[in-house]
Formats: sequence, C-alpha cells, structure tokens
Amino acid sequence: MNLSRRHLVARVAPGAIAAGAVATLGIWSGPSKAVGQSNMPERDKWLADWLSTRRLGPPLHVQKFPERIYILLQPISWAPEPSQAPLPSVTAPRGFVTDFASVPRLFWTLLPPDGAYTYAAVLHDFLYWEQSISRPAADEVLKFAMQELKVATTTSDAIYTAVRTFGSSAWDDNARLKSQGEKRVLQKFPDDPAVTWEEWKKRTDVWY
Repeated sequence: MNLSRRHLVARVAPGAIAAGAVATLGIWSGPSKAVGQSNMPERDKWLADWLSTRRLGPPLHVQKFPERIYILLQPISWAPEPSQAPLPSVTAPRGFVTDFASVPRLFWTLLPPDGAYTYAAVLHDFLYWEQSISRPAADEVLKFAMQELKVATTTSDAIYTAVRTFGSSAWDDNARLKSQGEKRVLQKFPDDPAVTWEEWKKRTDVWY
C-alpha cells in the first residue's frame, strides 16, 4: 500500500495480555459518519471526527478482564476503499466489550483470537453484535480489514472461510442476547484487575 491510502501500524506492548493490562495492538483511520457512531457518547464523537480529517488514528487500546474478555479504551474504525462499496464505514465505540471471537472457538488452537488480525476481529465482533448490516457484509469487512493489516493470505483466507461457514451461530446468539436485554458498551470500567467479566456485567450502573 502506498502512502496515499489508509495506513496501519500493528504492535503489541510487552506483557499486555496479563489480567487487567492495557494492550496496544494496531492503528486505523476513521470516518466521520460510521456504523455505531450515532450511539457514541460525545467524548468519543470528537475522536471519530478528528480521525476523519487526519485519516490516521491511535493504536487499539484494550483493558482485559481476568477472562479472555476485553474493553475498548477508545474507538477504532475502518473505512472502505471506493472499490469496496457499498460496504459502510465502521466505528466500534469506546467501552465496547469483545472477546476477539470472530474466529470460532473450534479453530483457536491454530488461529488464536489475539493474532495479527485482532484489530479486524474486534471490528467484526462489533458488527456481529450491532447487526446493522448483513452478516455477509460484516464478513467482507473482516476480510478487507485483514488485508489492510497485511495478515498472511493463508491465514486471512482460513479465518474468512471459518466465519462464513460457522459464523451464523454467533450471529444468532447475539440476536438472542440483545433481545433479552444484554448490553455490550460499558460506561464505567472496573479499576480492580481481579473483577471478572461475569461479575461486572451483572451490575446495572455500568452501561450506557
């Protein structure tokens, strides 16, 4: 990719996968009007707007629960090339809770969720939760985002095939959980690294 297009940097902070740690995993440019942005708090909208003019965003920062569950500490975004239309721009908001589970658990031994494709997986996880676009379109976003992250073709093809083949169960489970009132965007984050996701999500005062 030349410098006239979107740019990415992917890096992992030492020790970032420890419980309660903050991980630095990637970078992405952001749009001013994006899937999910309409529900952002005001403090996140300014960042999305800034990204739309600078077209270069901060790394992916996450806070980890003791389980393999993470909280976005700031929004992350993806914007399609003109040739990738009609796919929309996507912004996963600050506070979104993710397990990086775009890759079905069946394949985690060969393709762990926290690989080079993690940034794309979080965006995909958000799209599978929000369901504002079709599942095939969400899978296309994952594929193109992995290409931008320069994930090896054999790896990205395997992940894309896995989500196309097995992703319907995750999509359906999310629809069911949303209908039961489950939420995925936190307003308040735990400051105790020993607090588990199972404990925190039961609180009623931490959600938007």
